Amino acid sequence: MRQYFTIFILGLILAFGSCRTDFDTVASTGDLKFSKDTVYLDTVFKNIGSSTYQLKVYNRSKNDISIPIVQFKKGLSSKYRMTVDGMTGTNGKIFKDVTLLAKDSLYIFIETTADITDANPTDFLYTDEIQFDSGANLQEAALVTLIQDAVFLYPNQNPDGTKEKIKIDGKDVDGFYLSESDAVNGNELIFTKQKPYVIYGYAGVPDNKTVTFEAGARVHFHANSGLYVGNNASLQINGTASKTDQLENEVIFEGDRLESLYSNIPGQWKSVIFSNGSANHSINHLTLKNAVTGLDFKNPSNTVEIKDTQIYNCVEYGILAENSHIIAENIVINYAGIASLLCVYGGDYSFTHCTFNNNWSNPSHFAVSLSNSLTGKTPETNALTNATFNNCIIFGSNFNELNLSKNTSAAFVYQFNNCLLKFGNTSNPDYQFKSDTQHYNNIILNENPKFYNVAQNKFNIDKTSAAFAKGNPAYIIPLDILGITRTSPPDLGAYQSQDFPK
Repeated sequence: MRQYFTIFILGLILAFGSCRTDFDTVASTGDLKFSKDTVYLDTVFKNIGSSTYQLKVYNRSKNDISIPIVQFKKGLSSKYRMTVDGMTGTNGKIFKDVTLLAKDSLYIFIETTADITDANPTDFLYTDEIQFDSGANLQEAALVTLIQDAVFLYPNQNPDGTKEKIKIDGKDVDGFYLSESDAVNGNELIFTKQKPYVIYGYAGVPDNKTVTFEAGARVHFHANSGLYVGNNASLQINGTASKTDQLENEVIFEGDRLESLYSNIPGQWKSVIFSNGSANHSINHLTLKNAVTGLDFKNPSNTVEIKDTQIYNCVEYGILAENSHIIAENIVINYAGIASLLCVYGGDYSFTHCTFNNNWSNPSHFAVSLSNSLTGKTPETNALTNATFNNCIIFGSNFNELNLSKNTSAAFVYQFNNCLLKFGNTSNPDYQFKSDTQHYNNIILNENPKFYNVAQNKFNIDKTSAAFAKGNPAYIIPLDILGITRTSPPDLGAYQSQDFPK
């Protein structure tokens, strides 16, 4: 019994000893430390919410402190909102009597949704401060956001509350048709560089109309959005070579999240779809990234020309071409979940001085895949009348980066001339790169092209590359993708070799 009594007394002592309250606080003395003095929220479009940004606040003292108030300097009118250690305060703007324990920290998460009219008219910056305490102990952390104006294109809302629809592949999807005489935007079939464009849903090019993208145009697609080119409609992309890394003369298609966190995340928007029967497409100096499928050709009625174009970070395909006729020069495609280039259900294709790479971490992906059949079609096979690759690079992180899917019920005509290929298993009779001169001429097999930086989608090469001066002058395109004059014999791929910056 005495033993139990002793344990009971010790328990009481420990319990009362621990009752020195950890919530007895002293007032903040203004000695808070911050993980950063200024929080820069990356550029956002007007009235589109930003990502969430973090500020960490430290109490380095030995005392538990109470901060009388944490608030935005602009108070309840601020366009910022925050949480403080998970608390939402008054409308996410004002927090009173915030406790911060000794040698501890608290997390503040910050977001914003602001209009261009809220920003400074000279630099389009929207700013505020987070204030800690008040009076003599006031401390502040600055907030800065660049607000970008844009032309917003989106489906109308029907009287019953549903969104406007257009039909793609027999299915109704949220979308609208671009107008030549919109009451707000004027001619929506001409995209200029004056302001960026933000598209919600699918923007459709009406039958028999042409949509034109002028040099320097910027188009941002919201989630599940894209561009659809209708029957006998045309797409003209008129980008030109740029002089700086800002790609000032390129036409750029990407998602509508401008924060650097989203710069290389695949699948932020859907695709550019060219319908069966669309016609007269020309694509020059387009940079397209972060889609599900980049360019989706569904049997356009005549030849598509693609020049000096880059396509990156697509969940499925960079280019998906179904029974199409494509002539392409100086194009670069990298990082696709299934194939950087898939030509399916036959067609007619010519690719010269192109770089097809695929570093998607999937053992079944390819840089280039060709097929003359398609399940569900009637008939299931269709002639691949031509697929020619001249002075190209076909490479990637997989064992085999070329896939030929032949069906003997239809023609399958192909040829690779002066190309660098990555292919590990050469026992298949379709891949006899040295002995099959009908299909392969001057093939460099499994040698390293030594791209400058694959992770950053920089596929420049220098003189140490296996692709250096290995091209056939008969196929030369005089200027590379950057507008640099090619030497003879030319390098393989889309880039003329240069010395890399040190």
